[in-house]
Amino acid sequence: MQIHIYQDADTIGKQAAADAAAWVNACIQEKGRARIVLSTGASQFPFFEHFVQQPIDWAAVEMFHLDEYIGLSDSHVASFRKYLKERFTSRVPLGKAHFVDGDSGDVALSLSRLEQLIAEAPLDLGLIGIGENAHIAFNDPPADFSARTAYRVVDLDDDCKAQQVREGWFRDLDDVPKQAISMTVRGIMSCSKIISVVPHEVKANAIKRTLESDLTNLIPATMLKTHANWSLYLDHASASLLPIRLATATKTV
Repeated sequence: MQIHIYQDADTIGKQAAADAAAWVNACIQEKGRARIVLSTGASQFPFFEHFVQQPIDWAAVEMFHLDEYIGLSDSHVASFRKYLKERFTSRVPLGKAHFVDGDSGDVALSLSRLEQLIAEAPLDLGLIGIGENAHIAFNDPPADFSARTAYRVVDLDDDCKAQQVREGWFRDLDDVPKQAISMTVRGIMSCSKIISVVPHEVKANAIKRTLESDLTNLIPATMLKTHANWSLYLDHASASLLPIRLATATKTV
């Protein structure tokens, strides 16, 4: 894995966006297209601001959506479809966009459609954040590392729901949906390259646990360390609990 540590959230967003663009452009040059998976959340705001400005042939890019709440309208402020439409798909001339629809009334049909689309070709890039409880997508601890599908229905734990409330997406815990459709750990790990942009002090403990722990489904993000091409972008705040020897430089581990 490669760990990149910069001063602040905007800087890591800019650097990660350039890294992502370089990989996407290389895929387009080699294969004529690139298939990417995008996460959302408040921590990803700077990344998207810089990513939409990258010199990419967006018409050759096919986007998959990482996760979405079940039963939440895409007009709700917390909807990840709404998030991506406002911050990404409305700002670039994207070739294709495949959203996770958790509000269709037929979750099984939504899952079947996503599975068929994912199976068409390999995924080239995954933008995968890490939650305060160290989840990846909505795979809360204890995460299911054995699920064989690309997407599945998951139950959200209280720590995950509390994070959504603190970030201002919902009024209180009772307002947060209890379930979501999420890309599985297996689906995430199938991406040829994974980039994780994880700023802010509230993520410091999750980063410390992820980097210092052995592989365990109680800390789902530890799975990312087994990926052959994982780049982790931290700011000084999210890296604040790491040993000084690690937190003072960008390095490959």
